[in-house]
Order: sequence, then C-alpha cells, then structure tokens
Amino acid sequence: MRFTIFFLIFFSSLASAHAQEKKSIAASDQLYHQIVQQDSLYFLAYNTCDMKTQADYYADNIEFYHDKGGFSSSKKELLTAIEKNICGKVTRELIQGSIEVSPIPGYGAVEIGLHKFHNHQEPESNQPHTGSRFVIVWHQLNNKWEITRVISLH
Repeated sequence: MRFTIFFLIFFSSLASAHAQEKKSIAASDQLYHQIVQQDSLYFLAYNTCDMKTQADYYADNIEFYHDKGGFSSSKKELLTAIEKNICGKVTRELIQGSIEVSPIPGYGAVEIGLHKFHNHQEPESNQPHTGSRFVIVWHQLNNKWEITRVISLH
C-alpha cells in the first residue's frame, strides 16, 4: 500500500512539474513571438522612414548606445539623426534565427540578436559579414511595447 501511495505521489508531482514546464515554455514562446513581431514592425518603419511609427516606439526616456556614434538620451535628437542619416540611405536586415528573448518580470523583455545594415548610397561600404550584435530593452505598458534602451554594436 505504501508503495502504491509513493508512486501516486511521485507521478502526480512529475505530471505537475511537466504541466508547469509546458506553461512556462508556452509563455516564453508567446513572449518570443511578441518581441519578434515588435522588432519586425519597428524596423519596417525604420526601413521605410515612417518617422511617426518610430517615434511611437521610442520611450521618452530612451537610452541609445552606439559603438561608433556614442550615447544619446534625447528622443528628439535620435529621431532627427535617423531622419537625416538613415532615411532613404540605409536599411536594416535581420539575421534570421538570431533573436533571443529573455523576460524581465514586471517590466518587459530583452531582445538580443544580429542584423546587417545596407548603405544604398555607398554600396562599396557594405562589407559582407555575419552581422552586428544588438540589444533592445522592451517595456510593456498597458499592452503597448516601447523601446527604452538600445545597444548597437558594429
């Protein structure tokens, strides 16, 4: 009888752990797909010079770290620089399969991945490479995602 009770408890705890693991994986998958979708929507706006959509994505307290251009904490200056230096000149290509997403409980998520930029005005400057690393911190507030921090490395 004790043996039967032991197995019932053991297998019920395994089933419970498996159900929790599946729930965690499902939540993780959902977050991953949400962030991949937000990345896609933001960079569609970036590649088509949709400045209103880009402005909607950037938090007012944005921090943008770029290994070539330095640090910016002005949303207005960042958008002006994108409009002046990127629009009609440069597009971004995501390296497929490179995105990793980690949850930040109570805040949002961190996205890490690889991407390439194509300079259409100076094609000779487009060196073939495997991509540059980036980190984006996403904040979710009232079912809206916004970008609060960016680290762009080339």
